[in-house]
Amino acid sequence: MRLLTLLFCLSLCTGVRAQSTPLTYENEDGDVHLAGPIELADLQAGPFAEWYAENAAKTPEVGQENWSENLEDTKVTIYLGTWCGDSKEWVPQFVSLWEKLGLSADHLEFIALYNGDEKYKQGPYGEEKGRQIHRVPTFIFERDGEEFARIVERPRTDLLTDVAQIALGYPPEAQYFAANYLLEKLEAEPLDTINANLRTHFRAIRRKISSPGELNTLGYVLLRSGRTDEAELVFRINAFVFKHMPYVLDSYAEVLQLKGKNAEALSLLDHILDITPDDERVAELAVNLRKKVDERE
Repeated sequence: MRLLTLLFCLSLCTGVRAQSTPLTYENEDGDVHLAGPIELADLQAGPFAEWYAENAAKTPEVGQENWSENLEDTKVTIYLGTWCGDSKEWVPQFVSLWEKLGLSADHLEFIALYNGDEKYKQGPYGEEKGRQIHRVPTFIFERDGEEFARIVERPRTDLLTDVAQIALGYPPEAQYFAANYLLEKLEAEPLDTINANLRTHFRAIRRKISSPGELNTLGYVLLRSGRTDEAELVFRINAFVFKHMPYVLDSYAEVLQLKGKNAEALSLLDHILDITPDDERVAELAVNLRKKVDERE
């Protein structure tokens, strides 16, 4: 009996060690990165220690901020990429500020996401699903299991001001309004309903879209996670807003081709060549796609 108890304890200890060891992977350049749930200590060690310490040191000193008490019961889930420049800059500063405000780092949860085409901004166990993650870092503030604020990629003003506004109940609108807007709709409504009201959504998006890259990034996040129909919608909207932006049209053509809509994709490639006639890659794609379209006819 004593032997069985000892073996059971050993197995528990082994399990604890296994859980505390972060998942790592190598990118195409051979650099090691983290994936999935990690501990703060994982960011402060190994190949990440230098940039973590350098950016944590940028956090200014703070005074006696009474409003910080409002965050004592707050959990913040931080989605990041150890490959991402914005994550390297803002995650260490956020943690440092949090601790300088007298708040417990035990209330911070860290989820590292993959980079690369196959699992673009995804976690190994789908940790990002349902959380509307399209940029990293994303800081999600929750109380009693309910989200009440988030910071997407970087502060709207400066980090201290954004956190103060959140604590005081006036959270600033997160960066990338158009992408956030579309993700909320995609989580809440069927795609057919969104398409039926596309003109209304388009007007809302066009007023606040920041750049062609905003929805282009979102489109690829959806595409790499297997949400092809939703990605098509996002690329379609982006191509309508930025009609003469070659890389936007190229992205839309890519998803159309994946869905077998070769004639539509070819029309976009031809339009790109009207804008940039010396683009050899697009010219080759157009030649190959034209053969497929002609074969079907």
